[in-house]
Amino acid sequence: MLTNENYFSPENQLKYMSVSQFKGFSKCPAAAMAELTGKYERERSTALLVGSYVDAHFEGTLDIFKAKNPALFKRDGTLKADYIKAEQVINRVEQDPLFMEYMSGEKQVVMTGEIEDVPVKIKIDSYHKDRMIVDLKCMRDFKPIYKPEQGRLSWVEAWEYDLQGAVYQEIVRQNTGHILPFYLAAVTKETEPDLAIIEVGQEYLDVQLERFRRDIRRYDAMKQGVIEPERCEHCDFCKATKVLKKPISMEDLNFDYSD
Repeated sequence: MLTNENYFSPENQLKYMSVSQFKGFSKCPAAAMAELTGKYERERSTALLVGSYVDAHFEGTLDIFKAKNPALFKRDGTLKADYIKAEQVINRVEQDPLFMEYMSGEKQVVMTGEIEDVPVKIKIDSYHKDRMIVDLKCMRDFKPIYKPEQGRLSWVEAWEYDLQGAVYQEIVRQNTGHILPFYLAAVTKETEPDLAIIEVGQEYLDVQLERFRRDIRRYDAMKQGVIEPERCEHCDFCKATKVLKKPISMEDLNFDYSD
């Protein structure tokens, strides 16, 4: 049985597809596979740790998170400035009744299902049974983000949170029979934190679920060793493992290096 305790175990990481895995495979299959097999570990940025700090507070596991991450503290035992900001973010959202209402559901609810016959796992930040699915996001800001070949996107689309919502909605539907709306409870890490409760439109969720259905079998085949995972040749993993074979021409430098 999949639980919060074994959710990220190596066995369950290989058995189940998750949204984060899917996003990793869509960027660089070789890097995603190396992470799953423990051959590569992505650097945990301060920005990621700040978000995890806020998540841990709402999960009720902040003390455990602090114990596992001594890098949060200065030598005198006090929090570093970035995590003092995280405390300010927490204090700000706790002053807002609507934000706290959306975050008042059952925390870290684990569910499993199948999409295109592939086992899929999800973990919901705040689950309101038969009412809604809520995910907490701690963002740098709410400004649009430019993506090559896609143009200017909302941060929801740019970070593919609509994809997350699509998969969560489908797995909840399989478990309960209900199609529930998907919301983001979002807060920024700006000097004065901004807040928003955002409903991700069903039209976005439908499109992203079709994308997930289209690609999940191929990514799962890579996980099972049936297909060799391709290299993107410009992420950190590919740079770290690159082996030069021959010189390249100047024209070969003209491809896009953007993430």
